[in-house]
Amino acid sequence: MAHTFTDANFESVVLKSDKLAVVDFWAEWCGPCRMIGPSIEALSAEYEGQAVIGKLNVDENPQISMQFGIRNIPAVLFFKNGQVVDKQIGAAPKTTLEAKIKANL
Repeated sequence: MAHTFTDANFESVVLKSDKLAVVDFWAEWCGPCRMIGPSIEALSAEYEGQAVIGKLNVDENPQISMQFGIRNIPAVLFFKNGQVVDKQIGAAPKTTLEAKIKANL
């Protein structure tokens, strides 16, 4: 199951992770966000132990969303050693997200 990231746990779970962290910035009202949700869930299960993959609700966690300049959702950011190493803005197929995960593992 995909992790739930929040303003409170973001630093410890994402920025300080020793693994690749994949964060899906989303909102309940966002249709394209709901379209990629199942892909995020599936990738979380497939890469368990290799990457930390989850979702951050932008409406409930505005601090982190502002910190990383999230203006359009869905936005998937890929973090390694606390730094953004890749991103996908807008809905994308699972294969696109998986290719970015593989490239950054």
